[in-house]
Amino acid sequence: MVKLALTATIETSTGERTVIVSGRDAWALQKLVNAGQKGCTPIDNPGPRWSGYVFNLRQIGIDIETVHEPHKGQFPGTHARYILRSHITLCEEECEVPA
Repeated sequence: MVKLALTATIETSTGERTVIVSGRDAWALQKLVNAGQKGCTPIDNPGPRWSGYVFNLRQIGIDIETVHEPHKGQFPGTHARYILRSHITLCEEECEVPA
């Protein structure tokens, strides 16, 4: 089974830290980096568990802001926009992961 894995270097005020992120968390991080200051929403970037991916990325020290935005339509309410606030450098790689 091939699974997306990213090596991410997080720049902080105390230096740099490197982490490896894989699977859907890596997919979400890649989307956040590509979106820049515009950020990502589950509406524009469909994924089954955006809130879960963001939670996991925050657990490893990545700063992500959540902005709640209203939306209209058949089911009006609010949705989240996630904006990457950490400065991240990615090195993409695909790796073989045991099933």
